Amino acid sequence: MIAQTATVRGVILDANNKPIEAVNIKTSADKGTQTNKNGFFMITIPANQEITITFSHISHKPIKLTLNLKNGEDYDFYPVMSESEEYIGTVVLDSRKRKAVEGIQTLSAETVRLIPGANPGVENLVMSLPGVNNNNELSTQYSVRGGNYDENLVYVNEIEVYRPFLIRSGQQEGLSFVNSDMVQNVDFSAGGFQAKFGDKLSSVLDITYKRPVRFGGRVNLSLLGGSASIETSSNDSKFSTISGIRYRDNSLLVNSKQTETNFRPRFVDFQTYLTYKFSDKFHLNFLGNVAFNDYDYEPLTRQTNFGTLQDPIALLVFYEGQEEDRYRTYFGALKANYFLNDDVTLKFIASAYHTTEQEHFDILAQYRLGEVNSNIGDEDLGNVEFSEGIGSQLNHGRNDLDALIFNVEHKGTYEIDGDENQVDWGIKYTHEDIRDRLIEWEVIDSAGFSIRPPLPDFINNQPYDAFEGPLVPFQTVRARNNTQIDRVSGFAQWSKQSMLGNHEVYTNIGVRAHSWTVNGDGIQSKTQAVVSPRAQIAIKPDWKQDMLFRLSGGFYHQPPFYRELRGADGVVNPNVKAQQSIHVVLGNDYSFKLWNRPFKLTTEAYYKNLSDVNAYTIENVRIRYRADNISKAYAYGLDMRLNGEFVPGTESWVSFGYLKTEENINNRGYISRPTDQRLKFAVLFQDYMRKIPNLKLYLNLTYNTGLPGGSPSYSDPYLFQSELPDYKRADVGFSYVLVDQKRQYDKGHWLSAFKELNVGFEIFNVFDAQNSITNTWVRDVYTKRQFGIPNFLTGRVFNVKMGMRF
Repeated sequence: MIAQTATVRGVILDANNKPIEAVNIKTSADKGTQTNKNGFFMITIPANQEITITFSHISHKPIKLTLNLKNGEDYDFYPVMSESEEYIGTVVLDSRKRKAVEGIQTLSAETVRLIPGANPGVENLVMSLPGVNNNNELSTQYSVRGGNYDENLVYVNEIEVYRPFLIRSGQQEGLSFVNSDMVQNVDFSAGGFQAKFGDKLSSVLDITYKRPVRFGGRVNLSLLGGSASIETSSNDSKFSTISGIRYRDNSLLVNSKQTETNFRPRFVDFQTYLTYKFSDKFHLNFLGNVAFNDYDYEPLTRQTNFGTLQDPIALLVFYEGQEEDRYRTYFGALKANYFLNDDVTLKFIASAYHTTEQEHFDILAQYRLGEVNSNIGDEDLGNVEFSEGIGSQLNHGRNDLDALIFNVEHKGTYEIDGDENQVDWGIKYTHEDIRDRLIEWEVIDSAGFSIRPPLPDFINNQPYDAFEGPLVPFQTVRARNNTQIDRVSGFAQWSKQSMLGNHEVYTNIGVRAHSWTVNGDGIQSKTQAVVSPRAQIAIKPDWKQDMLFRLSGGFYHQPPFYRELRGADGVVNPNVKAQQSIHVVLGNDYSFKLWNRPFKLTTEAYYKNLSDVNAYTIENVRIRYRADNISKAYAYGLDMRLNGEFVPGTESWVSFGYLKTEENINNRGYISRPTDQRLKFAVLFQDYMRKIPNLKLYLNLTYNTGLPGGSPSYSDPYLFQSELPDYKRADVGFSYVLVDQKRQYDKGHWLSAFKELNVGFEIFNVFDAQNSITNTWVRDVYTKRQFGIPNFLTGRVFNVKMGMRF
């Protein structure tokens, strides 16, 4: 059995803020080390037991620290040695416990880097949690508890980050903003979050990047691309940097799809996070990101077989044309921390986000829809023998967008009576300037007859009756928008830890307010405002069982962003109101020992009542809103996750989610929302071979019931409520560890330069399941039926990878 350990590290300084060399560090478990010339130390201690660490030096008084850490946990400690002895009390309420009472799930940064997935990283791990769904392995976007992709907040070191606007399919996304190589902590809340987080309806993903204390680097290579990061720290530990560059090529994945293409994707980004400590009171941080996404797509042919064994049908498509997309995003943010005294912390954040996006395509698809030869032994087995439909479809797009977003924000924290009472506040100003040109049209020809839009003015009975009306595209959207949005938002909240008899009680009460004004060319200025009160209460009973109960909720508003203001016709409607959700979450955490190892069962039941809903349709990952607020909706469900050390020394979990969400559009009755995914099962499992402990296994399993399959253009969603097939996927990774923390080599050995080194391979979609994300709708001109042809996602793919840290 591998020993369970945790790590304590940091820098020891003197009263003049200078690093102290040769400080003796000894634990009550009889392990010891010394600080180096930069005052840095790192020591491994046993996990899940109380350990006292003594720091001693001939010129300073000793320091004692007592703590109890979980397996794999990292604890940063930066003491100042003075002339008088100091005893740091036992760490009772660590950050994980505080987040647990707030309903926040903490994920291991190391697990983020290890778990396989077509899009590895933070989002890949988040999607294994209950209540979080994604039916597209080419996308890093996710829906939470019935919400859509636009309803999730993402922060990096308390700085809100954005993603491109025009992305319509998963393979266009490339890289997520979050660089996994730079991540220190990952926190996630699926709902009922506090007022300090922003104005979205569904979830919060809160990322913390590392603050290095010494030089280091990391390199990862695979057939899908590579990444490299470097960490530095000055001799006086005042200035630290961590920077990373990534390259991504999705060709390996897209070539496994049924559409044969000439595909040239190039996704590159560079990020850096800098910290300078001017003094103990004032720290300045900078977060920068530059990303270039080039997507060139030239489809050639496609054959999709569907139907039944008795009545097999195939769609055979021949393509001409291509798509050229260009996304350029630039992001920079300054964050200043001022520690006024031991109780008051003031923060100031300024950020700018600029994106220029081009989506240009002209693609002609000529198709045959017909019966398939299913006679085993025939030379023409699998070929289309009788055509039920012949036609073509020409899609044209010239979409360009330029967006500039500025933010200025102040936040503060005041701790009263230690950390038993805490007041948080903040105020933020945002200016959004968006220039958008939208030109899209589609012409459909079936058996030589142009298909008109099915509108009252275009009633026809082709090909049996002649139609003498004008030739028009089946659908067309043309718009130019120059839109400015000014926002002022703020929050205040109060948190308190107290005792009710022998029971621990945590309470939080807060309120947010948000006012926004929409202006622009040809737009009548409109100002609106909303107020969102929220509250949480958590009780940890003084029971023999380790139980924690939570109740949280309140009003959650989502003031419209630009995409929500733009209707299906491309025109901006400044009167769109904020969507409102009254959200209630009841949760329980049960921590227990199984096989002498720690486990935790987390259960949450939730209910959302949504009003002023901005109904939408989803095409792959593109969302198109109605921009009218004439709908209402609800969502309720149950989420459960059991996590712990199923295998000693590793964390794994099993997730289950039940969801039901429906909407009522213009009082016509309730129907399933586009995100109504009823059941979810997920397993994330880590293991190793007992006889070869350096050979690791990582398994990521997902099963989701089908989403509503969408509907053809112009159709009534109340008439199209069929579901897509269930989503089933298994990704597995094998890795052989040559060097890690437990297996180091003496100087002179060729492996001594590495702190970590591993090689391995991954199999994506192990069982080669045919999953689909949308339907292509094709018309049979004879019967006028429309067939929903599934657009299948990636098949089985093999990937080779290597990772190293030095």
